[in-house]
Amino acid sequence: MKLTLSALTLAAVLATSAQAQGLSYPVTRKADQIDAYHDTAVADPYRWLEDDNSAETKAWVIAQNEVTDKFLAAMPQRLPARRIYTELYNFERFGIPFHEGDRYFWTRNDGLQQQNVLYTAKSLADTPVVALDPNLLSKDGTVALSGVVPSRDGKLLAYGIAGAGSDWQTWKVRDLATGQDLADTIEWVKFSSAAWTADGKGFFYARYDAPKEGDKLKGANYFQKLYYHRLGTAQSEDLLVAENRDDKEWGFGTEVSDDGELLLISVWKSAGSKNGLMVLPLPKGAFAGGKPQPITLEFDAQYTPIAAVGGKLIVKTDKGAPRGKLVAIDLKNPAQANWKTLVVEGPDAMTAASAVGGRFLLSYLHDAATLVRVHGADGKQLSEVKLPGIGTAGGFGGRWSDKETFFSYTSLTTPAEIHRYDVKTGKVSLFKKPKTAFNPDEFETRREFVTSKDGTRFPIFIAAKKGLKFDGNNPTLLYGYGGFDISITPGYGVTAATWMKMGGVYVIASIRGGGEYGSAWHEAGTKLKKQNVFDDFIAAGEWLVKNKVASPATLAINGGSNGGLLVGAVTNQRPDLFAVAVPQVGVMDMLRYQNFTIGWAWATDYGTSADSPEMFNALRAYSPVHTIKSGAKYPAVLITTGDHDDRVVPAHSFKYAATLQAADTGPAPKLIRIETNAGHGAGKPTSKIIEERSDILAFIANTMKLDVK
Repeated sequence: MKLTLSALTLAAVLATSAQAQGLSYPVTRKADQIDAYHDTAVADPYRWLEDDNSAETKAWVIAQNEVTDKFLAAMPQRLPARRIYTELYNFERFGIPFHEGDRYFWTRNDGLQQQNVLYTAKSLADTPVVALDPNLLSKDGTVALSGVVPSRDGKLLAYGIAGAGSDWQTWKVRDLATGQDLADTIEWVKFSSAAWTADGKGFFYARYDAPKEGDKLKGANYFQKLYYHRLGTAQSEDLLVAENRDDKEWGFGTEVSDDGELLLISVWKSAGSKNGLMVLPLPKGAFAGGKPQPITLEFDAQYTPIAAVGGKLIVKTDKGAPRGKLVAIDLKNPAQANWKTLVVEGPDAMTAASAVGGRFLLSYLHDAATLVRVHGADGKQLSEVKLPGIGTAGGFGGRWSDKETFFSYTSLTTPAEIHRYDVKTGKVSLFKKPKTAFNPDEFETRREFVTSKDGTRFPIFIAAKKGLKFDGNNPTLLYGYGGFDISITPGYGVTAATWMKMGGVYVIASIRGGGEYGSAWHEAGTKLKKQNVFDDFIAAGEWLVKNKVASPATLAINGGSNGGLLVGAVTNQRPDLFAVAVPQVGVMDMLRYQNFTIGWAWATDYGTSADSPEMFNALRAYSPVHTIKSGAKYPAVLITTGDHDDRVVPAHSFKYAATLQAADTGPAPKLIRIETNAGHGAGKPTSKIIEERSDILAFIANTMKLDVK
C-alpha cells in the first residue's frame, strides 16, 4: 500500500487526465443579474442556482454529477484508495462516557455501522445494553442522532434526530426501561439541545417558527424562542420562557445547575464567542414560570457558565483576559464590579473548563496541544492531568459531586483513546483503546513553526512515516480552517491515516482566526483582518516547499465550511503554489452569504457587504466566487457539497463551480461532487463518508499521477 510519484513537472501534472478523458463541463446559463453595493455594480450571473427547488437547478446538479462521476470512475486510484480507507475506517470507536442517575452512557460503533449506537450500563464492568440505535431509524443510515440528554434519574432519554444531514431536529423521549418512546414530539428545533428539570417532569429547548413552504433548507433563521416542555403534553402547550421580539438574532443555550435550582441561559447572537448570560430560579428543581434575570447582556465577551456553587456562579470568560480566566459571581450581587477572579489569565489560552468532584478542570492550549490543569474550589492550582503525549484531549464533564470524569486523547497518529480520571487521587486509567489496522508506531508527528507575511509565528503539525526522506517530492496534503475561534489541534482522522499509509505527508496548520492563542488570535483573523488567515495558510505552503517537505507539484490543500472558503480564496490568490485544491461545503459568495439560513450569524467573523464600502471591498477582494483569475493556470479542483446542506447552502459551491468552469484557468479538471441526501457533515452515514473522502484522496493521487497500491 504505497504511493509513488513519477518525475513530472507541475505543468505536466496540471495537464493530466482532464485532457486524457476529454473532459467537457455542462454549460451553465448566465443571467443578466446586476447588484449595486455602495454604488459599485457587481454581476451575479448564476443567481438562479440559489433556488434549490427549481427544475433547472436540479437538472444542473444531475449534469454536473454525471461529468464528475464519469471522471472519478475512470481514475485507477479510486478503488485502491477506497479499499485502504475502508480498512482503516473499520475499527471499534467509542464516545466519552457520562453518568446520570444510576446509569453510564456512551456511544460505540463496531466499525462500519452507518451511525454510532448509544449504550448504557449500571457500572463500567457490566455488559452494556443498547439504549438507542439510530441505524434502525432509516434504511440508508441518513437519520442521525443530533443529541441525547438523560433525565436526572437516568430513566428517561430526550433525544434529537436529524435527517439527510439537515440542521433541523425532531426531539423525542424514550423510556429506557421499556425501550419505547413516549408520545412527546418536539419539532423545528435547530442549534439547541435539551435541559431537564431536576424533578424529571420536563425539559427546556429552543426552536424557530416553522419555515415557509420551499424555504426549509435556505430560509434565514431568526427569532429563536426558548420553551419549557412538560411531559405528556402537546408541543402547542409548551411554555414560552424567553424571546426577544426587538432583536431577531437572539438564540438560547441552556443547562440546569447541578443542584437543580437554577437554569443557566447563554444568549448568543452570532457564531462568534461573545454572548450574554441570564439565570432563572427553579425552586425545588421544578419550573415555576418567571422571567430570566440578566447577569450580562452586553455581548462584549465570552461568558461560559461552569457551575453554581454556594450561591456563586462560576464563569469562564475572556472579559479583560484574551486568553481566558475563571470568575465567581455572587448571585445576590451580580454586578460586574462585584465579580471575583478565581483563576487569572495565563500565558496559554484557556479553551474549556468544567467543575467535577469539587475541582475545576481547566483545559489550555500550549502551541496548539492540550494541557489540563486542576484547581481547587478556591482557584489555586493543585496539579495537572497526565496526558499520554502531545496531542488533543477533550471531555472532563460531570457534576460537582462526582468522583470521576472521562476524557478522550488523540494525536495525528493515535486513534482516540478513552480514559477515566479519578478526581481525588489524580489517577488516569485507560477505559477503551481502539484496535485499528493503522499502526501508530510506524508514523511520527513533529511540530514546526512558520512565520507569516507580517511576522506572526504559528505552529504546523507534520505527520508521516518514520524515516521518510524530505526531498521535495513527497505528496503532501495541507489542511486548515482559520475562523470562529475554533482551534485546529492534532487529532487522528482516517483521511490523514489513509493518506499517510499510502505514503503521503499530512499537515495541519493552526492559523489565525482560530482560538489556539485566545480571543486576540481569533480577532486577528476576522473582518478587515481576514486576509491574515489566507496569508498564514499560504506561508504554511511556502514553508513546506522551502523546507523540501513538498513542491508545488506535490502539494494539495483541503478545508471544509470556513475552511472551504480558505481553500477557495487561497487557490485564487496563489494558484501556482498548489497542484490540487479541495474546498468542501465552503462559504464561497462573501457578498450574499448572510441571506441564507444561519449565515447572518457569521458576520462577527466576516462582516457583511452592507456594512460599509470598506467592508464590501474587503469581502469582494477575497470572495472565491468573485476573484477567480481567468488566464491563470489553476490547480486541479474538486469541490464537494451536499444537496441538503442548510448550514452553508450548496448554492455557494454551485456558483463557485460554474464560475470556475466558465473561466480560462488551464487544463486541470474543475469538478463538483454533489452528495444527495447529505448536509454540512454532521450525521453523515459511514458509507457516504468513506465514498466521499476516499474519492478526495484518489482525486489528489490521480492529479499527481501517483501509483496507489
